Amino acid sequence: MSALVIYESMFGNTRRIAEAIGEGLSEFTEVRVEPAASASHQTVDLVVVGAPTHAHSLPRAASRADAAKWAADPEKHLALEPGAAEAGVREWVDAVEDAPGAWAAYGTRVDIPRIFSGDAAAGIERRLRRQWPRPAVEAECFLVTTDNTLVEGELERAREWGGNLGRTVFAMQASASG
Repeated sequence: MSALVIYESMFGNTRRIAEAIGEGLSEFTEVRVEPAASASHQTVDLVVVGAPTHAHSLPRAASRADAAKWAADPEKHLALEPGAAEAGVREWVDAVEDAPGAWAAYGTRVDIPRIFSGDAAAGIERRLRRQWPRPAVEAECFLVTTDNTLVEGELERAREWGGNLGRTVFAMQASASG
């Protein structure tokens, strides 16, 4: 089994979550962690797709441009990730066709009630369900503070989620082949 964790990240939080998910998955399989702009899932059994929540959903070209403006403001103390202005998860999902053996979605969002923040993970899952079978597990959100840092414990939770995902997919594959 092999896995690919795809991410889109503006200021580094979603990338860090992707890396932690990859660490959890690595207990069960070989893992690559790649930005959506350059990701290809052609040779993997499990694809895990994630993005930050922008304006209640997935980032768009306009919200990526806004992120670049925020990073340019020295009072905000934000550093834009390399490639943040490039095509992201929305475009990757719209272009992808053939389904991997298993998949899952995750996202980051501000630690306020979901009704106010929105949820990129749900948006990813909704889009992928149009063309791929059921996800291996339900989509998961990881929380960021209003100061744009990961909430304490979220990296550990992402590692654990990745491990649980790996365990679930490994069990699914074992039962399908046995």
